[in-house]
Amino acid sequence: MPIEVNKEDLRVSDMILIVDDDEFNRGILDNIFSPYYSTDEAENGRVGLDKILADPSKYCAVLLDIMMPEMNGIEVMRRLHKEGLTSKIPVFLITAEANNDTLHEAYHLGVMDVILKPVTPYIVLRRINSIVELFRARKRLDNRVEQQNNELLEKAQKIIELNQGMIEALSTAIEFRNGESGEHVRRIRDITRFLLENTELGEGLSPNEIHNISLASIMHDVGKIAIPDNILNKPGRLTPEEFEIMKTHTTQGGLLLEKIPQLHDNGIYEYAFDIARHHHERWDGRGYPDGLKGDEISMWAQIVSIADVYDALSCKRVYKDAFPREKVVQMIKDGECGVFNPKLLECFFDVEETLSKLYTKPE
Repeated sequence: MPIEVNKEDLRVSDMILIVDDDEFNRGILDNIFSPYYSTDEAENGRVGLDKILADPSKYCAVLLDIMMPEMNGIEVMRRLHKEGLTSKIPVFLITAEANNDTLHEAYHLGVMDVILKPVTPYIVLRRINSIVELFRARKRLDNRVEQQNNELLEKAQKIIELNQGMIEALSTAIEFRNGESGEHVRRIRDITRFLLENTELGEGLSPNEIHNISLASIMHDVGKIAIPDNILNKPGRLTPEEFEIMKTHTTQGGLLLEKIPQLHDNGIYEYAFDIARHHHERWDGRGYPDGLKGDEISMWAQIVSIADVYDALSCKRVYKDAFPREKVVQMIKDGECGVFNPKLLECFFDVEETLSKLYTKPE
């Protein structure tokens, strides 16, 4: 009775390993299977196990005798089970001797079938081929599921990148309106990430949380979209009334972020809202808009606050020229630009030399 074998599948894995210490028995099995499969042989359990472990994907099935020198079939099964291979490669015991205890352990270890010698060719071929086809079908399904999962992950990553691109575009557009090039928000992101990754300020935060905080930091001034141009781009000092209007960019930023429902499902929303509203709070409680003090201010809002001050002092603005690095450092140390957490200052100054390279013009 001819057996149909899917040749497309055989190109993937079409080799059967015959493990038997009797050369005559190996020859019989080879004669049965060689018209439909490639065959490989091993003269004992030790050699067979070494061949399987060297390349498990090489074999679509293993035909295993029980009574062999060096290592018997049950010992081979124990090792294959330990390596998790019996669920990936169908193993068949082909033996003349099999007591109940041996059969019980063999099936417990994952053997697919036990075939007694002397074998009947069309029966053994049909039984083994059916299991091989079943394993191949399962592998095709697993591969398809994995492919679909990879496609979904790829699409999800593209959506994440699109969302991040839109966030960066919005923040950069606001910077352009404020007379900036857009580099300000990128430097704030880079400073925030560097402080979290390279100082104790980031202790307890996962890489994903640090990524989200860094991305959220670029939206710290998103509320400036609601500030009139004549105040936002005024070249001189703001009047008290104008400054009160400017201060509302913190609350306006929080309101704007609240009105973007898609952002609520994103891991950055919590950080973005907090940073937008509280990056002008002060350690001594004299900041705005909520007068928070000390540890009432989240660490990420504190980090963005000092990053924002450092960047503002280091760069030219419509109302001032850039200050030299030495003056920038001294102004922050002297508290001329706000009162900061002592621990934050210590960490900041530990890495400030590296951060200063962000402001070095390429030659």
